[in-house]
Amino acid sequence: MRFSTPSVVSREDTGLMERIRHHERTDTHPFLLSKRRHKPRRCPLVFRFIKGAIHSEIIIPIICHSIVATAVVCVDKYVFETLGLPSMIIPSLSIVVGLMLVFRNQTSYNRFWDGRNALQVVNTSIRNLVRSIITSSYNHDGLLSPEEVHDIEQTIRILVAIPYAIKNHLRAEWGAAWILGVAGNDVEGHGGQVYSTFYESLLPARLKGCEQDGLGFPYQLTFLVDSFIGRGIERGWFSAPGGSSMQTQLSTLTDAFGKMETIWLTPIPIAHQIHQKQVLALFGCVLPFSMVDDLGWWTVPIVSLVTFTLYGIEGIGSQLEDPFGYDRNDINMDAICQDLNIEVEAILTEWRRVKAAAEGAVAVVVTTEDVTTSKCGDITTTTTAQKAPIRKFDPGEMFLKSPSPAPSVVMNEF
Repeated sequence: MRFSTPSVVSREDTGLMERIRHHERTDTHPFLLSKRRHKPRRCPLVFRFIKGAIHSEIIIPIICHSIVATAVVCVDKYVFETLGLPSMIIPSLSIVVGLMLVFRNQTSYNRFWDGRNALQVVNTSIRNLVRSIITSSYNHDGLLSPEEVHDIEQTIRILVAIPYAIKNHLRAEWGAAWILGVAGNDVEGHGGQVYSTFYESLLPARLKGCEQDGLGFPYQLTFLVDSFIGRGIERGWFSAPGGSSMQTQLSTLTDAFGKMETIWLTPIPIAHQIHQKQVLALFGCVLPFSMVDDLGWWTVPIVSLVTFTLYGIEGIGSQLEDPFGYDRNDINMDAICQDLNIEVEAILTEWRRVKAAAEGAVAVVVTTEDVTTSKCGDITTTTTAQKAPIRKFDPGEMFLKSPSPAPSVVMNEF
């Protein structure tokens, strides 16, 4: 028997295949297809000069160096006999400039990639916590009370709010935490105030933000999740090892947030940035002197091309240095947070459906094992008493279809 070869069903048997199909699958949600992040290109990238390009940031240095090159050529042609320098100067300077740009660009890309990995660790930890809460938060001997259901859903909303809080924290945007709990605080000197009704709906009504005291809002939300884990252990929802595993996931989330905060708060050293700018400027100014004798007026376009290349690499590094902003090349944190919200909302919808179905299917088990024996003289009397009904709660299975009767198969007689 070859397990690697699947069975083949003829197209004539599609009706039978639909009746005995093992599982169902709906259409993929457009967010999970990453359409928002990978749109089809209307034109080749070589002809793109606006969206995602850094031309607008480097156009001024290119124009300045082109003007310098034009002035050098004019003076060389019409004023002095020659202004040319030996061409052997350029190779040695090119090595230094190349090494500096490679270091800057690689460092910036590492910061970008580390930030994206840390954000994915946050999402993964939230997924694990949501799964553990949804599958383990139920009472074995009865239904969940309205307060317990509210506690579960509120904690899951807090978990969904954490990526939004991290995004706002890394962009220095203070919003729902200030509006809900603290009014009249002046944060304009440190960032902008933003407000989102959806973001507010994810947070508890009595939440008090402490950002004005120096406490990061994402870190503050982890305390609420940790408190829920403790309540779940007391209610018997989570075992001690299970609660410890959930707290480990919460610690992993906090560690990933700390890594993103480190990237945000630790820029490239200013000495390196100053020296790199000065070296690029000096190299662009020296370049036309070494070309003017050999190239003449061709010096101007060649210098423009070289400075476009060098300043372009430097501009890319500058954009990737802080990957949490709104630039085209930054991490698309808004779409990632929205994808996670849609995913968790689908899980909550399924959990509510299964919970509602399980509430109507609480089994009542009657036991008659309470036996009493009494003896009066030579007569022994045995009495069997019926115990009180015991309610046993079955939480149900998520993401499973309702059971349907098996199809009848008619065998042809020969």
